[in-house]
Amino acid sequence: MNGGTGFHVRANGIRQHYLHFPGKGQPVVIVPGIVSPAILWSHVGDWLANSHGCFVLDVRGRGLSEAGPHLDYGLDACAADLKAFLDTMCNSAPLVIGHSMGARIAARAVARNPGLAHSLVLLDPPTSAPGRRPYPVPLARTLGLLRAAQRGEGLEAIRQSSARPWPEPLQRLRAEWLASCDERAVYAAYDDFHGQDFFADLAAIQVPVSLVCAEEGGVVSEADAQEMRGLRPGLHLARIEGVGHQMQAEDFARFSAVLGDVLRRHQY
Repeated sequence: MNGGTGFHVRANGIRQHYLHFPGKGQPVVIVPGIVSPAILWSHVGDWLANSHGCFVLDVRGRGLSEAGPHLDYGLDACAADLKAFLDTMCNSAPLVIGHSMGARIAARAVARNPGLAHSLVLLDPPTSAPGRRPYPVPLARTLGLLRAAQRGEGLEAIRQSSARPWPEPLQRLRAEWLASCDERAVYAAYDDFHGQDFFADLAAIQVPVSLVCAEEGGVVSEADAQEMRGLRPGLHLARIEGVGHQMQAEDFARFSAVLGDVLRRHQY
């Protein structure tokens, strides 16, 4: 895992940090989840660079992107960041992959900006929304891990909390970088998980969409998946057996096999 090359760009009026994994194929942009700095997706970027040019973003308030009390951490601001990044860095509309919160950000950006992306892959997007069941990962659990990392006790907390342990190198990397996440951004993301309507964004998207779900963890239920298919009859659905929400870390072999098939469907 070489970690890609890190750069900063000013886009949407803030400093956005990203990792670049050069490749000759179709450009791919990854938007990670709620407390996942870009570095935690380095192994995915390394793999994708065999067939694609890949960018992995630090969402505002995470990793080395701009953070602080002056920032709006809401969904619309994050979606505007993504649009500005793509407008600045991509010469052609890329394939966008969003995981968890990143899937919600990507869906909002692509729904509101036709032509922004060639296609969209949603990895286990939270389906909570007004009037729907809550996001199954409690806020207290996420904050507990973050605060443990800020105290310098992240590795122990991660090991104790993981039902499906990550490989040791990724666990250590997670413990190192978790403390970079702004707690205010976590609160804002959870508020938007329950206050914003993901299904409305999904229905408005005008490009091909694939949905990749974890078999375990309960983030996307079978009823959720079928509702999404009802909104988008052409939706491609894949479910990865034996993994939870952090599929890209828990079992990379299974994850990469499924994602590779999905990406082949979106080639142009």
